[in-house]
Amino acid sequence: MLNKRYYILFVATDDDGRIRKIPLPLRYAYGFVAAAVIGAFTVVGLAGSYTRMLLKTESFNQVRQERESLRKNYKQMAQIAHDRDIQVASLGALANEVTAIYGLHQSHGSSKPAASSALAPAAPETDTPSPQQIASSLDQFNALRAEALSGRVSRALEGGLSSSFAGDWTTLADAPSMWPLEGRLGSSFGQRDDPFNGEGAFHAGIDIDAPYGTPVRAAADGEVASASATASGYGREVVLNHGHDVSTCYGHLSAMAVSAGQQVTRGQIIGYVGTSGRATGPHLHYEVRVHKVPVNPHKYLRTTYAEFAKLDSFGAASGSH
Repeated sequence: MLNKRYYILFVATDDDGRIRKIPLPLRYAYGFVAAAVIGAFTVVGLAGSYTRMLLKTESFNQVRQERESLRKNYKQMAQIAHDRDIQVASLGALANEVTAIYGLHQSHGSSKPAASSALAPAAPETDTPSPQQIASSLDQFNALRAEALSGRVSRALEGGLSSSFAGDWTTLADAPSMWPLEGRLGSSFGQRDDPFNGEGAFHAGIDIDAPYGTPVRAAADGEVASASATASGYGREVVLNHGHDVSTCYGHLSAMAVSAGQQVTRGQIIGYVGTSGRATGPHLHYEVRVHKVPVNPHKYLRTTYAEFAKLDSFGAASGSH
């Protein structure tokens, strides 16, 4: 017993100050100290692991934010590059049109461009015409008469057809010259501020404000190239192919009245004004594309539906007599 070492713990237990003596073996004290040291190391290790986890989480969140920021910047740059490409192509088309208007193109070679066969005057005949020539002349006369009664020649004349025109006159007759609907012009063709983010953007068409559900009509005869309810940004969209590499686009529709592959006529209802896609209010987004490049629609818009209906009824009445 004398070889064993103890720690004696004195504890006051009574109000009168009596002290109680508690002997503690030395091995218990060592065990307590060892447990305290192990506990301290454990707490320090857990705190270090938790701190490293917080640092990694913060680093991960920062990397994720940087990735989202880079993705957003890349998307904006891609959109800007796309808009610039469209703008450059549109400016190129406008330059070609201005060049053609002012006669800067010179014909190569000595031959002159030939006019359309339907409008070309027949060469004077010196001999007695054969029955085949008479039949051909009658066919040309009937074709010209049918074209005149249908209004195509009138539309070509309104589009700029003259005696000096050397191209295909049907490109002027079939051009989308009718307004798809009547309304206030909300946004023009060209550079503008995006209504959603306020940044500069290229507007590939014009916006025509009109009440929700207003009928939208085909600007010219053509075929429905597509009638999609999921067009990016344009919502419900109808695209018409008018031939001669000319097409028109009608976006933000509330409903579509045609389907892909369908033939439509000038003035036919193809849809209704709505707010589908990226739209701040009911309006029609209208585009004219030449060789798939958006051009300014104002150079084509000449006739309202009321004027077209009046001319059409006049032509029908003239043809009935």
